[in-house]
Amino acid sequence: MIAIRLTVYGAEQKCASCVHLPSALETKEWLEAALLRKFPDEALEFHYVDIEHPNSEEERLYAEAILNDEYFYPLLVLNGEIVAEGNPSLKQITKKVEELTTSPSREML
Repeated sequence: MIAIRLTVYGAEQKCASCVHLPSALETKEWLEAALLRKFPDEALEFHYVDIEHPNSEEERLYAEAILNDEYFYPLLVLNGEIVAEGNPSLKQITKKVEELTTSPSREML
């Protein structure tokens, strides 16, 4: 079984347009709870990255892009693909996870 990795990029301070929305960390926790209920048998991994303190080169590149206003945060990256930014849609993210769990290449492993 291939792990499905969802990374949420954000910061402690909310962006000006996100004042009434959950923080990026709260978004990660909400998505984790919702997706683990929906996909209890899948190998889902959830990670939060503070854009002020990235740990890897990949994290640094996404963090810089957010800080340079190329993306809004929270930025959601699913197995290396950006799937949402700003206020994420659970329906859209669920659809992407379903696509990954039912892909033919995954069944061959």
